[in-house]
Amino acid sequence: MPSDPTSAAVLSPHLWLPFTPNRDFARQPKILAAASGVHYRDTAGRPILDGSSGLFSVAAGHGREEIVRAVATQLEQLDFAPTFYRAHPPGFEAARRLAAILPEGLDRVFFVNSGSEAVDSAMKIALAYHRARGEAQRTIFVSRERAYHGVNLGGLSLAGIVNNRRAFAGALPGVPLLRHTLLPGQRFVLGEPAEGAELADDLLRIIATHGAENIAAVFVEPIAGSTGVIVPPRGYLQRLREITRAHGILLVFDEVITGFGRTGQAFASQSFGVVPDLLTMAKAITNGVIPAGAVALDRRIQQTIFDAAPEQQIEFFHGYTTGGHPVAAAAAIATLALYEREKLFERGRALAPYFLERLATLRELPVVADLRGYGLLAGVEFAPDGAPGARGYRLQQTLFDAGLHLKTTGDTAILAPPLVATPAHVDEIVSILRRVLAAERV
Repeated sequence: MPSDPTSAAVLSPHLWLPFTPNRDFARQPKILAAASGVHYRDTAGRPILDGSSGLFSVAAGHGREEIVRAVATQLEQLDFAPTFYRAHPPGFEAARRLAAILPEGLDRVFFVNSGSEAVDSAMKIALAYHRARGEAQRTIFVSRERAYHGVNLGGLSLAGIVNNRRAFAGALPGVPLLRHTLLPGQRFVLGEPAEGAELADDLLRIIATHGAENIAAVFVEPIAGSTGVIVPPRGYLQRLREITRAHGILLVFDEVITGFGRTGQAFASQSFGVVPDLLTMAKAITNGVIPAGAVALDRRIQQTIFDAAPEQQIEFFHGYTTGGHPVAAAAAIATLALYEREKLFERGRALAPYFLERLATLRELPVVADLRGYGLLAGVEFAPDGAPGARGYRLQQTLFDAGLHLKTTGDTAILAPPLVATPAHVDEIVSILRRVLAAERV
């Protein structure tokens, strides 16, 4: 396949939705192939502009020959090696490259297979750390309203989105929730809102109720992505960092969506100037080519856990058969090399102002109820039409038919173009949105 991100390439077929055999297959929009760069192709061969980087994963563009070649070479050399008692060079090299771009001090890496596994692993690391410090009573986790932290049971316990929890009510422990930070006065604000930093003091209320000595960690997405892109108010994350540090509570940033250039820096924690104790990542770690994820942690946390373990015994009783898989590690190494060689984080940062400026022009459309965004991540909220989410579900299908793939959550479309996108691609995204949304009745 060609390495030119604007040329065409055909990859494997991919179905649109889980449980497709149990749905009306004929009615579902279908992606047949990926054309390299920023387009898919549907079953009729039409180009579909990828406005959401697949699912926030394909940051370097589709059909990258360098990653495909690295995966093929690794399969020929070492197809699998267990990471229980054993190790392999690609795993260490991937960790080394990640440590080079992570916030300072977060240079210990635990590999998993997905963002959901990363969140659950971070929860267990937090519990193990406090136990190793002699504070095993710290078992409470704090999350936020409208939070999304994956679909495993640990992540679901942190969920602040009702439809992610509804079918599993009673199966999950109660988690205190901070209020979300989307305030009425923030409508049509692109960038960090000026108001709302005081909402971080909700954590003080939770501490007063449960006792700081019982709280293990606070989990937050620097930008709440899956709920419809909620950008933190200026000073909010800094205030959370102050409170957690003062009370011995770990701060965990879920950067599964915001990692790898989405906010203009390698990670959103760097864009906002706040270093957490743990950081979860996945998706763009391999450009979406191979499932992979990781937890990065402060070296003192790992060392504390290791120092408490008996000699010649397992330090941390947790792991996955394919966590740190050599092929996933090879894909991550090639992806990270691409980001560096092509200066993709810098390219994304340079494109972001134009991206947000062009999206802002949609404000005049009656159906657009709000616009939010930061970097190359934005939400376009629609006025509801009947049941909540009905318009959003219908519009993602209509937009696909018009040549634009994006994700919707409820009545909000989420845009996250690949870092290789150009101003012309942004213009095309906005043009399709304008044409489709202008036809909507409010």
